Amino acid sequence: MRETGWQLIGRRLADLAWPPVCPMTGRTVDRVGHLAPDLWRRLNFLDAPWCDTCGWPFPYPGGGGAASLSVCAGCIANPPRYDRARAPLAYDGVASPLVVGFKHGSRREMIDQFGRWMARAGADCLEGADALVPVPLHWRRLIARRYNQSALLCRALSSLTGLPIWTDLLVRQRPTPSQAGRTARMRRRNMAAAFAVTDPSRLAGRHLVLVDDVVTTGATVTACTRQLKRAGAASVRVVALCRVVRETDPTI
Repeated sequence: MRETGWQLIGRRLADLAWPPVCPMTGRTVDRVGHLAPDLWRRLNFLDAPWCDTCGWPFPYPGGGGAASLSVCAGCIANPPRYDRARAPLAYDGVASPLVVGFKHGSRREMIDQFGRWMARAGADCLEGADALVPVPLHWRRLIARRYNQSALLCRALSSLTGLPIWTDLLVRQRPTPSQAGRTARMRRRNMAAAFAVTDPSRLAGRHLVLVDDVVTTGATVTACTRQLKRAGAASVRVVALCRVVRETDPTI
Protein backbone atom coordinates (compact mmCIF):
# COMPACT_ATOMS: atom_id res chain seq x y z
CA MET A 1 0.00 0.00 0.00
CA ARG A 2 1.19 3.51 -0.79
CA GLU A 3 1.84 5.91 2.05
CA THR A 4 -0.40 8.95 2.44
CA GLY A 5 1.19 12.37 2.72
CA TRP A 6 0.84 12.42 6.50
CA GLN A 7 2.19 8.89 6.83
CA LEU A 8 5.23 9.86 4.76
CA ILE A 9 5.86 12.95 6.89
CA GLY A 10 5.44 10.93 10.07
CA ARG A 11 7.86 8.25 8.88
CA ARG A 12 10.50 10.81 7.93
CA LEU A 13 10.21 12.55 11.29
CA ALA A 14 10.52 9.19 13.05
CA ASP A 15 13.59 8.36 10.95
CA LEU A 16 15.19 11.63 12.04
CA ALA A 17 14.54 10.87 15.71
CA TRP A 18 15.40 7.15 15.48
CA PRO A 19 17.60 6.57 12.40
CA PRO A 20 16.71 3.18 10.83
CA VAL A 21 19.39 0.51 11.02
CA CYS A 22 19.89 -2.86 9.36
CA PRO A 23 18.51 -5.48 11.78
CA MET A 24 21.54 -7.71 11.27
CA THR A 25 24.52 -5.38 10.86
CA GLY A 26 23.36 -2.36 12.85
CA ARG A 27 24.45 -0.04 10.04
CA THR A 28 22.25 2.91 9.05
CA VAL A 29 19.90 2.25 6.11
CA ASP A 30 17.48 4.44 4.19
CA ARG A 31 14.31 3.19 5.94
CA VAL A 32 13.04 0.78 8.56
CA GLY A 33 12.99 -2.81 7.36
CA HIS A 34 15.75 -2.43 4.79
CA LEU A 35 19.02 -4.34 4.85
CA ALA A 36 22.60 -3.21 4.37
CA PRO A 37 23.48 -3.55 0.64
CA ASP A 38 26.25 -6.13 1.14
CA LEU A 39 23.95 -8.29 3.28
CA TRP A 40 21.14 -8.01 0.72
CA ARG A 41 23.45 -9.33 -1.99
CA ARG A 42 24.35 -12.38 0.11
CA LEU A 43 20.76 -13.52 0.65
CA ASN A 44 19.87 -16.54 -1.48
CA PHE A 45 16.50 -15.70 -3.05
CA LEU A 46 14.62 -18.58 -4.64
CA ASP A 47 12.85 -18.22 -7.97
CA ALA A 48 11.77 -20.24 -10.98
CA PRO A 49 12.78 -22.65 -12.36
CA TRP A 50 11.67 -24.71 -9.39
CA CYS A 51 9.61 -27.80 -8.65
CA ASP A 52 6.00 -26.98 -9.38
CA THR A 53 4.94 -28.88 -6.27
CA CYS A 54 7.40 -28.14 -3.46
CA GLY A 55 9.36 -25.15 -4.79
CA TRP A 56 12.70 -27.00 -4.78
CA PRO A 57 15.00 -24.85 -6.98
CA PHE A 58 16.32 -26.35 -10.21
CA PRO A 59 19.78 -25.33 -11.47
CA TYR A 60 18.39 -24.75 -14.98
CA PRO A 61 15.01 -24.93 -16.79
CA GLY A 62 13.72 -28.32 -17.89
CA GLY A 63 13.76 -28.95 -21.61
CA GLY A 64 11.17 -30.36 -23.99
CA GLY A 65 8.18 -28.83 -22.23
CA ALA A 66 7.21 -32.10 -20.54
CA ALA A 67 5.10 -31.52 -17.44
CA SER A 68 7.01 -34.20 -15.53
CA LEU A 69 10.21 -32.18 -15.82
CA SER A 70 8.72 -29.45 -13.61
CA VAL A 71 8.44 -31.80 -10.62
CA CYS A 72 11.48 -32.77 -8.56
CA ALA A 73 12.52 -36.37 -7.95
CA GLY A 74 11.49 -36.18 -4.29
CA CYS A 75 7.90 -35.19 -5.12
CA ILE A 76 7.64 -37.88 -7.80
CA ALA A 77 8.89 -40.58 -5.41
CA ASN A 78 6.98 -39.32 -2.37
CA PRO A 79 4.23 -36.81 -3.28
CA PRO A 80 3.63 -34.40 -0.40
CA ARG A 81 0.20 -34.04 1.19
CA TYR A 82 0.08 -30.31 0.47
CA ASP A 83 -0.74 -29.23 -3.09
CA ARG A 84 2.04 -26.71 -3.58
CA ALA A 85 4.66 -24.89 -1.54
CA ARG A 86 6.67 -21.73 -2.12
CA ALA A 87 9.26 -19.71 -0.18
CA PRO A 88 11.28 -16.68 -1.30
CA LEU A 89 14.44 -17.41 0.70
CA ALA A 90 16.81 -20.31 1.20
CA TYR A 91 17.41 -20.93 4.89
CA ASP A 92 21.18 -20.78 5.26
CA GLY A 93 23.87 -19.12 7.35
CA VAL A 94 22.97 -15.68 5.98
CA ALA A 95 19.19 -15.88 6.40
CA SER A 96 19.27 -17.74 9.73
CA PRO A 97 20.08 -14.73 11.99
CA LEU A 98 17.37 -12.73 10.24
CA VAL A 99 14.74 -15.41 10.88
CA VAL A 100 15.91 -16.20 14.42
CA GLY A 101 15.80 -12.51 15.33
CA PHE A 102 12.24 -12.31 14.04
CA LYS A 103 11.12 -15.59 15.61
CA HIS A 104 12.78 -15.39 19.02
CA GLY A 105 14.14 -11.87 19.38
CA SER A 106 11.04 -9.72 18.71
CA ARG A 107 12.75 -8.15 15.67
CA ARG A 108 9.61 -7.34 13.68
CA GLU A 109 10.76 -4.34 11.66
CA MET A 110 11.07 -6.41 8.47
CA ILE A 111 7.62 -7.99 8.62
CA ASP A 112 6.25 -5.88 5.73
CA GLN A 113 9.27 -6.74 3.61
CA PHE A 114 8.85 -10.41 4.42
CA GLY A 115 5.23 -10.17 3.32
CA ARG A 116 6.19 -8.66 -0.03
CA TRP A 117 8.79 -11.38 -0.66
CA MET A 118 6.31 -14.11 0.24
CA ALA A 119 3.51 -12.62 -1.87
CA ARG A 120 5.79 -12.52 -4.90
CA ALA A 121 7.19 -16.05 -4.49
CA GLY A 122 3.81 -17.51 -3.50
CA ALA A 123 1.65 -15.79 -6.11
CA ASP A 124 0.52 -19.10 -7.62
CA CYS A 125 -0.37 -20.41 -4.15
CA LEU A 126 -2.31 -17.30 -3.15
CA GLU A 127 -4.33 -17.06 -6.37
CA GLY A 128 -7.88 -18.33 -5.86
CA ALA A 129 -7.38 -19.00 -2.13
CA ASP A 130 -10.23 -18.57 0.35
CA ALA A 131 -8.20 -17.86 3.48
CA LEU A 132 -4.78 -17.78 5.13
CA VAL A 133 -4.14 -20.19 8.02
CA PRO A 134 -1.09 -19.67 10.27
CA VAL A 135 0.72 -22.68 11.68
CA PRO A 136 -0.37 -22.44 15.34
CA LEU A 137 1.75 -22.42 18.47
CA HIS A 138 0.76 -24.29 21.60
CA TRP A 139 -0.68 -21.86 24.14
CA ARG A 140 2.25 -22.35 26.52
CA ARG A 141 4.78 -21.40 23.86
CA LEU A 142 2.61 -18.51 22.73
CA ILE A 143 2.61 -17.09 26.26
CA ALA A 144 6.39 -17.49 26.50
CA ARG A 145 7.08 -15.94 23.08
CA ARG A 146 4.23 -13.38 23.27
CA TYR A 147 3.38 -13.70 19.57
CA ASN A 148 3.04 -16.27 16.81
CA GLN A 149 5.46 -15.42 14.02
CA SER A 150 3.33 -17.29 11.46
CA ALA A 151 0.30 -15.18 12.38
CA LEU A 152 2.36 -12.00 11.86
CA LEU A 153 3.39 -13.25 8.42
CA CYS A 154 -0.29 -13.97 7.70
CA ARG A 155 -1.17 -10.40 8.63
CA ALA A 156 1.47 -9.02 6.25
CA LEU A 157 0.17 -11.24 3.43
CA SER A 158 -3.44 -10.34 4.19
CA SER A 159 -2.71 -6.62 3.91
CA LEU A 160 -1.27 -7.22 0.43
CA THR A 161 -3.82 -9.72 -0.88
CA GLY A 162 -7.02 -8.95 1.01
CA LEU A 163 -7.37 -12.62 2.01
CA PRO A 164 -8.95 -13.25 5.42
CA ILE A 165 -6.94 -14.90 8.21
CA TRP A 166 -8.46 -17.87 10.01
CA THR A 167 -6.39 -17.88 13.20
CA ASP A 168 -8.85 -20.00 15.18
CA LEU A 169 -9.32 -22.80 12.64
CA LEU A 170 -6.24 -24.89 13.44
CA VAL A 171 -4.89 -25.44 16.95
CA ARG A 172 -1.86 -27.18 18.36
CA GLN A 173 -3.49 -29.53 20.83
CA ARG A 174 -0.36 -30.84 22.48
CA PRO A 175 3.01 -29.21 23.18
CA THR A 176 5.84 -30.53 21.04
CA PRO A 177 9.57 -30.34 21.74
CA SER A 178 11.66 -28.15 19.46
CA GLN A 179 12.32 -29.61 16.02
CA ALA A 180 15.91 -28.34 15.96
CA GLY A 181 18.49 -31.08 15.51
CA ARG A 182 15.96 -33.82 14.77
CA THR A 183 15.99 -36.10 11.74
CA ALA A 184 13.13 -36.08 9.24
CA ARG A 185 11.66 -39.24 10.81
CA MET A 186 11.93 -37.82 14.32
CA ARG A 187 10.25 -34.60 13.17
CA ARG A 188 7.33 -36.53 11.71
CA ARG A 189 6.88 -38.46 14.95
CA ASN A 190 7.13 -35.26 16.93
CA MET A 191 4.27 -33.73 14.91
CA ALA A 192 1.99 -36.80 15.01
CA ALA A 193 -1.46 -35.80 16.32
CA ALA A 194 -0.13 -32.37 17.30
CA PHE A 195 -2.80 -30.39 15.43
CA ALA A 196 -6.59 -30.36 15.31
CA VAL A 197 -9.29 -28.49 13.37
CA THR A 198 -11.74 -26.62 15.58
CA ASP A 199 -14.67 -26.31 13.16
CA PRO A 200 -14.68 -28.73 10.19
CA SER A 201 -17.96 -27.27 8.88
CA ARG A 202 -16.05 -24.20 7.65
CA LEU A 203 -13.70 -26.24 5.49
CA ALA A 204 -15.84 -28.05 2.92
CA GLY A 205 -14.45 -27.26 -0.53
CA ARG A 206 -12.19 -24.47 0.74
CA HIS A 207 -8.82 -23.61 -0.79
CA LEU A 208 -6.44 -22.67 2.01
CA VAL A 209 -2.94 -21.23 2.24
CA LEU A 210 -0.94 -22.48 5.23
CA VAL A 211 1.64 -19.91 6.37
CA ASP A 212 4.86 -20.69 8.26
CA ASP A 213 8.27 -19.14 8.81
CA VAL A 214 10.61 -21.99 7.79
CA VAL A 215 10.02 -25.31 6.01
CA THR A 216 12.79 -27.75 6.90
CA THR A 217 11.70 -31.35 6.35
CA GLY A 218 8.06 -30.43 5.80
CA ALA A 219 6.91 -32.40 8.86
CA THR A 220 5.00 -29.52 10.43
CA VAL A 221 3.16 -28.35 7.30
CA THR A 222 2.43 -31.98 6.40
CA ALA A 223 0.83 -32.62 9.80
CA CYS A 224 -1.26 -29.45 9.45
CA THR A 225 -2.28 -30.31 5.89
CA ARG A 226 -3.35 -33.80 6.92
CA GLN A 227 -5.81 -32.42 9.46
CA LEU A 228 -7.14 -29.68 7.17
CA LYS A 229 -7.82 -32.11 4.32
CA ARG A 230 -9.36 -34.70 6.63
CA ALA A 231 -11.76 -31.97 7.73
CA GLY A 232 -12.79 -31.26 4.13
CA ALA A 233 -10.40 -28.67 2.65
CA ALA A 234 -10.27 -28.98 -1.15
CA SER A 235 -6.63 -27.88 -1.31
CA VAL A 236 -3.85 -26.72 1.00
CA ARG A 237 -0.95 -24.72 -0.35
CA VAL A 238 2.01 -23.58 1.71
CA VAL A 239 3.74 -20.19 1.68
CA ALA A 240 6.74 -19.83 3.99
CA LEU A 241 9.41 -17.20 4.45
CA CYS A 242 12.29 -19.68 4.04
CA ARG A 243 12.93 -23.27 3.12
CA VAL A 244 15.96 -25.43 3.70
CA VAL A 245 17.81 -26.28 0.49
CA ARG A 246 20.32 -29.10 0.70
CA GLU A 247 22.11 -31.43 -1.69
CA THR A 248 19.55 -34.07 -0.76
CA ASP A 249 15.99 -32.84 -0.49
CA PRO A 250 15.01 -33.16 3.21
CA THR A 251 11.34 -33.61 2.31
CA ILE A 252 12.05 -37.09 0.86
